[in-house]
Amino acid sequence: MKVLVVDDHADNRRLITDLLSMRDYAVHTASDGEEALTAAVNPVPDLIILDVDMPRMNGFEVMKHLKANPVTANIPILMLTARVQIQDRVEGLHLGAEDYITKPFNARELLARVDARLRAKAVTDELRNQQQLIRATFERFVSPSVVEQLLRDPSQVKLGGKLQEVTVVFADLENFTGTSEHTDPEQLLTILNSYHTMVVRVVQEHNGTIDKFIGDAVMALFNTPLEQADHAVRAVLCSLKIRETLIKFHEQLEPRFRMKINFGIHSGRAIVGNVGAHDVMDYTAVGDTVNVAARLQQMATDGEIYISQATYDYVSALVETAPIGDLSIKGRSVAVHTYRVLGKKESTAVAPT
Repeated sequence: MKVLVVDDHADNRRLITDLLSMRDYAVHTASDGEEALTAAVNPVPDLIILDVDMPRMNGFEVMKHLKANPVTANIPILMLTARVQIQDRVEGLHLGAEDYITKPFNARELLARVDARLRAKAVTDELRNQQQLIRATFERFVSPSVVEQLLRDPSQVKLGGKLQEVTVVFADLENFTGTSEHTDPEQLLTILNSYHTMVVRVVQEHNGTIDKFIGDAVMALFNTPLEQADHAVRAVLCSLKIRETLIKFHEQLEPRFRMKINFGIHSGRAIVGNVGAHDVMDYTAVGDTVNVAARLQQMATDGEIYISQATYDYVSALVETAPIGDLSIKGRSVAVHTYRVLGKKESTAVAPT
């Protein structure tokens, strides 16, 4: 790990460098405040040991500049100075120093403090990296409230992939291909984006995760990245809400663009996590559960919501359904007993939050 030592006395720089070298730290030095600001950005150190009384710019001024610069703001600073007054300690800590040691210092104490600060930084960096990965993976596809829950406890999500129970929803525009044959491409894309925007909003309101867009279809997941005991209920109520929202939504469109949305929903185990190449990865679900939901959607017509027996078992007390029977699924030897969702039962209140 890299440590920058800033002190205007050569003997001090040499002594501290020798001590840190015993721990195999890579040490860089600066002899005044202005030199320190340059040295702190190339290469960026893991820790700065900073004197206060220096020519051209004192340590407090250096720290203000470092904390104001996004490149250097997160570097821990250990102030090592001859100033022993309480107000100096308070000022240094107030400006952002992580630690404060007075000269003359004890070599063992300095090394112990450096070791402790670097261990803490490693933990902080790991947490920050997890948070950045969570933001990059989920920020566009789940509601802000879900992202914030994940950021508070990144351990809740396993990005490497795991087998887990999910409910998968496919929502697809009916007759979109036929409409596209007679529509200007730019206008068609605008219409498609407006449908997708509406669907995404409702999915996020039910704390679902937008997995991907497949042409005019949307794939959404429930029970990931956060666990939801009522994931199947959320998925079905979300689909009903989208169908209900379409009535008002269609009022802003020309009649020829008023397309229904067909749904397929299935609950089961799937591999969930980051899938793809090293540089291009997507958080998604793969497996038979996804295939069944997609096939059910393809068989639904006229704005219907088809659910499997597995999903029905979760939601039968809350929604009205009509049995369809066993449907043969391409690529699957066992048929799927299927139901059509008619609506919410009177006892079912608002969608879960």
